[in-house]
This record gives sequence, structure tokens and C-alpha cells, in this order.
Amino acid sequence: MDNWDDMRVFLAVARAESLTGAAPILKMDPATLGRRITRLERSLGASLFVKSPQGYALTDLGERMRTRAAEAEAHLVLARDEGQGASSGLTGQIRIGAPDGAANFLLPQVCAAIQADNPALEIQILSLPRVVNLSRREADMAITVSPPVAGRLSVQRISDYHLHLATRVDGPAITRRADLKSQPVVGYIPDMIFDKELDYLGDLGANGVQLASNSVAVQLQMLRQSGVGIVHDFALPFAPELRRILVDDIALTRSFYLVRHISDRQSERLNTAAAAITRGLQAEVARLEKIARLTDTPVI
Repeated sequence: MDNWDDMRVFLAVARAESLTGAAPILKMDPATLGRRITRLERSLGASLFVKSPQGYALTDLGERMRTRAAEAEAHLVLARDEGQGASSGLTGQIRIGAPDGAANFLLPQVCAAIQADNPALEIQILSLPRVVNLSRREADMAITVSPPVAGRLSVQRISDYHLHLATRVDGPAITRRADLKSQPVVGYIPDMIFDKELDYLGDLGANGVQLASNSVAVQLQMLRQSGVGIVHDFALPFAPELRRILVDDIALTRSFYLVRHISDRQSERLNTAAAAITRGLQAEVARLEKIARLTDTPVI
């Protein structure tokens, strides 16, 4: 490659696997990107991508080049971080990928506090109904509910969190499992559960869901209308119409993990941000779960 700009264009298209996907990242139109890739391939005398209506797939040469280009990018990021210095506070942009439970009910408060302490910092929260792909640099770090078992990644357990069955405060009295049979179940769309830790039907003993969404936030809105469903304790303070039920009978515990690129562990800036996010999430989970326990409504 002739310069860093060529590398930046190549990496963006390789990660997005399409010109249209890379265009907003680079703030360039797809036609211009196509010309840039064609020019780059001509200068190399070889194809980097196999083009099709489905997108841009890397050739063997493209795969090898992406590995080297990503390594160079990581070194440039480290050099930039060292140049910024640690005493001036966090600066630049940090993108955090997270499942939508954490993205909706935890990260907004945590990130707002971190940004207030670091006014030159831009924080982006990427909420996706799937595992965030760090190898394609979709984010700088990710919150997950299962530790990854593959890839050059570092994994740190953040905190346990708890889930219970919930229903409307003014709904029918439910004092035993048998009472659940008369209520519609709210939960995930079964074939869109992207992590086994999100499959709660076995714990609930239900055969299926009558009101379903791939979004935790939408499920919470469904429960505000009717039905029963498994809810994060930390989400309940945002839905005062709901109460926990069968607390001693149906109780789930899951964990959040912070996942990062191995190479980013050398970045003081990202280490500082990761530590702040970890502390913030631990405190926010504890705070919101305490509120959920204190506001349990007894069934009379």
C-alpha cells in the first residue's frame, strides 16, 4: 500500500464486507470507495477482494494483508495514545458494544459520568442483537454475557447480575408456578437468541412465548401491558408498573464480561477507560438491584 489512507480504506471495506457498509465509516460515497479499491488492486497487481452482489469477500492475499494492516493500525493507535498523555484525561472516541439490556439500562448512566469527568472524550454505545465483532473493529471493547472462547481477546469478569419473573403490579395474584399457566409469557424470539445465557425458557418451565421480541427493552414494554416474563432486576426501577414474583422459586444469575483486543492492553488510554467502565457497571448494577429489592410489592 502506498500510504495510510489506502490502508484505512482497505481495512474499512474488509471489515464491513461491502462498499455501502464502509461508506458511512469513512464518510465517503460507495462509488468513490470502489474506485479506490480498484486503484489499490491495480497498484498491487493482484485482487484483494472477490466482488459479488452479496458484497466484498477477501481473497487469500486480502486476508494476509488485513492481518498486517490491522497490526499496523494497532501500533498507530498506541502511538497516538502515548502522545495524548495520561494527565490530560481521556480524549478521542471510544465505542462500546453491548447487549441491549446493558446498553439500555446501565451504560447510559455509566458513560455519562465518565464523559462528565473527561469532557474531551466521545463515547459511543453500540447495541446489537448479536455478539459484537471485535476482530472487525466494530467496537473498541464489548460487554458480553458469555466469555468468548476464540480469538486474540482478553476477558475480564465485571459483575454478576440477577433476573426474576415479573408481572404488572395490578395483575392477577401469582403465588405458585401453577398460576403461570393462565398468563401469556413474554420473552425472546426463540430462533433469534444469540447467546445460550439468554435462553430462560428452561428455567421458567415454559414451552414457548406468546409475546416475543429480540429486544429486552421491547419485552419490558410488553410486560407493562400484560403477561409474565424474566426481567433483569436492574431494569425494574425503570418500570414501576412491574413487580417481581415467585422470587424464592425462580431466580437466575448471569454475569457480564468485558472483552477487548489483546493488543489494546498496551494502551493506557483504553486501560483507563476499561477500568472506569468496569467500576461504573459494578456500582450501577448494585444500585439498581437494591432499588428493585426495596420496591418489591407484596401480594395480598
